Amino acid sequence: MNKPFLPKLKIVLGSKSPRRKELLTQLGLNVRVEAMGVEETYPEELSPEEVVLFLAAKKAEAYKSFGPNEVLITSDTIVVRKDEILGKPKDLEDAGKMLHRLSDASHNVYTAVCINAFGLIRRSVVVKTKVHFKALQQSEIDYYLKNGKPLDKAGAYGIQEWIGMVAVEKIEGSYYNVVGLPVQEVVKILEEINDSID
Repeated sequence: MNKPFLPKLKIVLGSKSPRRKELLTQLGLNVRVEAMGVEETYPEELSPEEVVLFLAAKKAEAYKSFGPNEVLITSDTIVVRKDEILGKPKDLEDAGKMLHRLSDASHNVYTAVCINAFGLIRRSVVVKTKVHFKALQQSEIDYYLKNGKPLDKAGAYGIQEWIGMVAVEKIEGSYYNVVGLPVQEVVKILEEINDSID
């Protein structure tokens, strides 16, 4: 068995996202999932960057106690087309409408991450990635709605799924940010926290 990366840290992932857990596990971190149910509402006057940061921080506030060397990671991702924030769709009809809005256009994906170490150190980061979609055929949208998993993703799509292979022409910025976790930024913060432990 491989030695864990940053073995002093015990990562608590405050998210139900299997993609975030998979990314942290692939990094070789000790990860356990402990997702709290938090209502994802926010003040309407916030900018996209402020929305994701507000929601990631709101999720972090649900956790009150930390064990030795526990590091809590909470996160939120949104898709923004023009000035419209696209969160997770309500149902398949809503998902189809979102995919039509994203078709043949560019949009931005914002992910915020809050990292709270031992209840003492709190760091946050927001990362933006620009994604360009080709013009989607109705048959492609229908196929993804029937065979993919659009309901648990901001903007109704997963770049790592079939629709990402078919729809995404190019991205500007972090691929992993679109998946749901800006890995390079997270690793940098975790390394700094790890280095602060005696």
